[in-house]
Amino acid sequence: MTRTVVAVVDDLFFASKIRGTAEQLGIPASFPRALDVLMEAALRDQPALIICDLHATRIDPIELAKQLKADQRLRQIPLLGFFSHVQTELERQAKQAGFDRVIARSVFTKHLPEILAGQDD
Repeated sequence: MTRTVVAVVDDLFFASKIRGTAEQLGIPASFPRALDVLMEAALRDQPALIICDLHATRIDPIELAKQLKADQRLRQIPLLGFFSHVQTELERQAKQAGFDRVIARSVFTKHLPEILAGQDD
């Protein structure tokens, strides 16, 4: 089965970086713009990873985590959030909401190929 990734990002820099890296690795990546669309796609496709910019505004990252982890069919999908390292309260909220892993933007950018390929554990 092909490894797929879902990314929740508003920032064009991060969207471009994720898209380009995923293409280089041959990993399909989708970028839903609404929570209901994301949840439907997650049920249908069972992605290997959902990446979320914790600063996203189109899809509320905290609500995403709560809904994803509340659904028995989806809770096993790893949920990774990245954030500006100075926003420690946002990091705490994300972990509390159910994010499996929360990392600084700089770490995310540096390790993006390994993250997408599932080799960063």
